Amino acid sequence: MLSLLPNKRGVLQLLCIGAHSDDLEIGCGGTVLELLQRLRIAVTWVVLSATDRRSREARASARSFLSHASRSRVVVEEFRDGYFPSQYGQIKEFFEKLKGEIAPDLVLTHTGRDLHQDHRLVSELTWNTFRDHLILEYEIVKYDGDLGSPSVFVPLSSASHQRKVRLLLRAFGTQQSKRWFTPETFNGIMRIRGVECNAPTGYAEAFYARKIVI
Repeated sequence: MLSLLPNKRGVLQLLCIGAHSDDLEIGCGGTVLELLQRLRIAVTWVVLSATDRRSREARASARSFLSHASRSRVVVEEFRDGYFPSQYGQIKEFFEKLKGEIAPDLVLTHTGRDLHQDHRLVSELTWNTFRDHLILEYEIVKYDGDLGSPSVFVPLSSASHQRKVRLLLRAFGTQQSKRWFTPETFNGIMRIRGVECNAPTGYAEAFYARKIVI
């Protein structure tokens, strides 16, 4: 993926957008860790739905994942979990405000084929708002069984994939009761994607690319 990023001097602008607390970490946490190890990057990290304890978890997790960023800005909103389509106008206004604040070189967002309604809406508004930008859509493993065939792979170092899982499990205590929230789940999907792209360490994250301009 590094070869897709613009060749520019200075700091690259990365925008990461997640519907819920922990979406970004699950979908693209390893990639963010990998990029921050290699490049000078300013990160805008957006979580659209997190309140109370989950909001605190989201902010603490972002600090851990972005510790090597040249600059970072963490935005946590309180849109109602599971009801994003009914809040379309308010969320659209938030995206328009965001567009006036950042000109990202790369945007990481949910895939539009995701079966969770909140995730789909975030993907739709990302494309509607950042039409002339490089957008890669990450995947979230869940009960819906909507994993597909991604087209962009980011091989992860052993340090990045292990740190991703370690930080996830440490940050999100509210999720520990969920049967799927386990290291086996996160390592499993990264292992599958690692096999598909022949990653040297055997682990990778994968993305969907709707449009790439070379």
